[in-house]
Order: sequence, then C-alpha cells, then structure tokens
Amino acid sequence: MSQYTELVNEENPYTLHDIVTMASMIEKETDGDDYRTISSVLYNRLTNESAETAGFLQIDATLVYINGGRAPTTADKAIDSPYNTYLHKGLPAGPISNPGMRSLYAALDPETTKYYFYALNPETGRHEFSRTYDEHMNRLAGYK
Repeated sequence: MSQYTELVNEENPYTLHDIVTMASMIEKETDGDDYRTISSVLYNRLTNESAETAGFLQIDATLVYINGGRAPTTADKAIDSPYNTYLHKGLPAGPISNPGMRSLYAALDPETTKYYFYALNPETGRHEFSRTYDEHMNRLAGYK
C-alpha cells in the first residue's frame, strides 16, 4: 500500500476524500474485471472538460444512491442533489459506497486510455468502452 499512499500528496490535486469518493463510484460501476479502465473514464471526464462530457461524470450509480436504490430513470437525472453527477460537474459530495481495495487502488492508479464512455453489454455482462459519444450510442443501439 505504501506505493499508493505516496500518490495522495501536495502535488496530486485530489485529496484522500476525493480518492475514496472516486473509488466508491468505481466499486459500484465495475463488472469485476475493469476497475482501472472505469477509473480512467472517470479521470478522463474530470480532467478534460472540453470533451463531449464537458466535465460531467454521468454515473448511474450516483442516481441509484440518491433515489433509494432503484434502477435509475431519466427522471432521476433531474433530482437536485450534490450527488447527481448528471447535474453537477466533477465529483459528487462524497462516497456513495464503501469501496474495496481494488477500487481504491484503481482510483489511485487508473489505466491510461482515451475512453470517455462505457456500457454494459447485456449478453456478456462486461463493459465495452468508447472514445466518442457517437461510438457509444452506436454500441447501445446494437444492444437492443
């Protein structure tokens, strides 16, 4: 763990609270094999506001957190909450779950990718990653 504690320091713009918050979303979003890739998508969205996501994380797990555990709906995206990553840019107010070690490590050491989107393939139960919104939407259309 010592190699990771060094990453939370004066040079890193993220606090320990931020890392735990990030890890909590990774914990809820991962398919079990893609922790670091999910982490990369979140960091890409946070650090590149000029991308199609404009700094919004748009994490469905945050909607589940604020709606009481139900499957998220389009209406949930309008809930006024500091945890709503569809309405508010950046990280939510705090963690949405108790992250495990793999999620914490992924939050500290994301994979290097150019992905900004992911979707769970209903046939494989695995996430598929996309660089652009158009690519993402085409992937989603193929799932129907």
